[in-house]
This record gives sequence, structure tokens and C-alpha cells, in this order.
Amino acid sequence: MAAKYIIASIAASFAFAYVCDQLVSDNKLFGGTTPRTVKSNKWWEETDKKFQAWPRTAAPPVVMNPISRRNFIVNSGSGS
Repeated sequence: MAAKYIIASIAASFAFAYVCDQLVSDNKLFGGTTPRTVKSNKWWEETDKKFQAWPRTAAPPVVMNPISRRNFIVNSGSGS
């Protein structure tokens, strides 16, 4: 008997949180605008160029993913 109340209250809390998120984030309840860095891909492209242009002196060239901060070895296109 108590399980149905617990499950219903958890579902209701998730629904309430979703509605609040929609109102505050997407509908801009408190005003504001979406930053232009989020709207366009130009910022992401320039950030990627910056990370690719970093000089690497002590290790082989790597590609840095700025989101996860993981480094991956870049294989050169030549046959070596």
C-alpha cells in the first residue's frame, strides 16, 4: 500500500522538477537571454582551433577534448 504512495510521490517530484526547469531555463521566467556562445558554433570552432594550436614539446601531438579533458594521440597521415 505504501509503495504506490512512494512511487507516485517520486514521479510527481520529477514532474514538478521538469516543469520548473522548463519555466526557468527555456522560457526565461526571470528574464535574460541565451548567450551567443551557446547559440552559434563559431565559438566552439575557435575553441577547438585554440586547443589544436597549443605547442607540444615533451610528448607526441595530442588532440584535447575540452569537454572531457581527455588527451588522445594523433596519428600522422604519413606512413611512419
